[in-house]
Amino acid sequence: QVHLVESGGGLVQAGGSLRLSCTASGRTFSSYAMGWFRQAPGKEREFVAGISWSGGSTSYVDSVKGRFTISRDNGKNTVYLQMNSLKPEDTAVYSCAADREPGSSWYVPADPDEYDYWGQGTQVTVAS
Repeated sequence: QVHLVESGGGLVQAGGSLRLSCTASGRTFSSYAMGWFRQAPGKEREFVAGISWSGGSTSYVDSVKGRFTISRDNGKNTVYLQMNSLKPEDTAVYSCAADREPGSSWYVPADPDEYDYWGQGTQVTVAS
């Protein structure tokens, strides 16, 4: 069992920045593909960004490209989401997830059904 804990959420003005962190328990973090998802009130969960287990491949939803950056530090069992130029429409609960069998070193799953472990989520609120 893998336990994921997110941190770094909060309230920020539009145009501001936040960095989310997700730290995983366990010794096999480096073999997991990792993803960030978000869910706003009344909306479905949305893939935001993902990174392959090797760190060599990343993927983003179009609405955050150029503003968000996902990265990982396997030595710290942590994945990050740097969010810049935040907009009110980025307001949501952000959750990280781990895919324990992603296959190839370049694969980044975007389908939430491919992820096996989920964190509790952290609230991000962007004020206009």
